[in-house]
Amino acid sequence: MKITLKRINFFSPDYGKISRLYRTAFPADERAPMWLLALKSEKENVDFWGLYSEGKWVGLAYVISGGSASYLFYLALSEDMRGKGLGSKSLQSLIKYYSGQRLFLALEQLDKSADNYEERLKRRKFYLKNGLKPLPLTIREATVVYDVMGTGDVKPEEYESMMKKYLGAASKIVSMDYAD
Repeated sequence: MKITLKRINFFSPDYGKISRLYRTAFPADERAPMWLLALKSEKENVDFWGLYSEGKWVGLAYVISGGSASYLFYLALSEDMRGKGLGSKSLQSLIKYYSGQRLFLALEQLDKSADNYEERLKRRKFYLKNGLKPLPLTIREATVVYDVMGTGDVKPEEYESMMKKYLGAASKIVSMDYAD
């Protein structure tokens, strides 16, 4: 079972499904407006992917790159495609595609008092199983603080430069720092 990456934009046949998945897979305080993601994906350092298995749409990925690092901003599989190994296949396809880069992502911090603690733990185990390692960093996006995992080390100034290029003046709402 192979995962194929296809670029997505406003005119893609699966844009509506991808938009619905995006709204249901991520909490409101962790989502940028979908129209903004699609608009920003026209930049040379941004890839908005539809994920396909045997020609069938299964999910989405959104990656922002800068220098030799790439930030997996969003990854989600359609609910009916979960639990079939497609998440691992998708992540491995992304790691392969960005093999010259240090691929990293932000994920909710493990907080035992969080309503979705088990989900957070499961997500972390998924990334560990697929070769990502915890990095001694945190990312703050607006009011949410995340832990960082990746295929290689990333420096805060690399992340901040990447996000400044992506967000422009709004980049002040994000930062990366070394974890305590």
